[in-house]
Amino acid sequence: MHQKQSGSGVLIKIKQNKRNALLVNPEDYFDGSAGGIQVDNTLVQRYNLKEGVTVAGPVKEGNYGPTLEEVKTICGLSPGLFRKRKPYTQLTPIPPDQRFKLSVTGEPAMRIVDLIAPIAKGTRGLIVSPPRAGKTILLEQIAKAIHAHDPQTRIIMLLIDERPEEVTHFRRSVTAEVLASSNDQDIRQHIALTEFVMTHMIAELETGKDVVVLVDSLTRMARAFNLGKINRKMKGRIMSGGLQAGALEIPRRFFGLARNIENGGSLTIIATVLVDTGSRMDQLIFEEFKGTGNSEIILDRSIAEARVFPAIDVPASGTRKEELLYTPAELQQIARLRRALAKVKPKEGIELFHKFLEKYPTNDDFLNEKP
Repeated sequence: MHQKQSGSGVLIKIKQNKRNALLVNPEDYFDGSAGGIQVDNTLVQRYNLKEGVTVAGPVKEGNYGPTLEEVKTICGLSPGLFRKRKPYTQLTPIPPDQRFKLSVTGEPAMRIVDLIAPIAKGTRGLIVSPPRAGKTILLEQIAKAIHAHDPQTRIIMLLIDERPEEVTHFRRSVTAEVLASSNDQDIRQHIALTEFVMTHMIAELETGKDVVVLVDSLTRMARAFNLGKINRKMKGRIMSGGLQAGALEIPRRFFGLARNIENGGSLTIIATVLVDTGSRMDQLIFEEFKGTGNSEIILDRSIAEARVFPAIDVPASGTRKEELLYTPAELQQIARLRRALAKVKPKEGIELFHKFLEKYPTNDDFLNEKP
């Protein structure tokens, strides 16, 4: 007699096997670990299950391993409620208006970001960085700060074509789901992981979830899709730098998913993008994403070379519509700070910022100070 138990996972349709789909733990599945719960195609059709939805229900031991017997919930909702959800195309995006208070950790870098380029639910943000300027450390601190301020928000670290030791570091140091395809894996793995996260995030948005995805990096993601297009011998005009026309379509759509939904959830995406690498392709990739976000943190090579962290170019960094994230009195204080820092070079500016942090123990002490 087969013993039943409950199980859950995110749905992936197995293209080689038309009959079944799989429920998987994404961290294990894309790490190469075997496993998953079989989902018969009759259940997929009955409940109109799409790739990326999280499904839970009773599981029995079948002939080919664990098998889903019935669908109890889809993305945390009953099948009936899930069927009534608004599709992604009908959701209304509005400007981000709920700030993550990153300064709660007390980390100098987070206090600086919180004042000059605040991150909110629905932010579509770029960290523009030359090599070895501290982008990965900054991303790690952002993950920790968001969790400290809002533990209920789900955080995903998406690492594309990353060094294996960096993947291990993130898994051990950050309270987040780490979905990674390391640089010892096939290019198809980078593409499959990106496309999977896209479908999963659409399902999460449709069901009112608040999710943050931190991406390292958009540059490597775009390179993967460019190479994948070449490997598939898809015809397309080759631009300067070896970039295929249309290769960035999915990376751009991925980044564009970030939004704050009116009377709903939010998807926040903070992604690194590389500049000054000496690669014409990398520069073209940056140009494609430049201006598509609503927040930018610009890292400066000269500051990084002076071993000052964070290497943020304060005047060049900022968030659109920050008036929705601060009170009028707080905005006046921030404007006063920016005016003072605009008079000096980036390196001197960040050094002055550190002195400012020493003067005020917390950001609130400064923001609440009477002019």
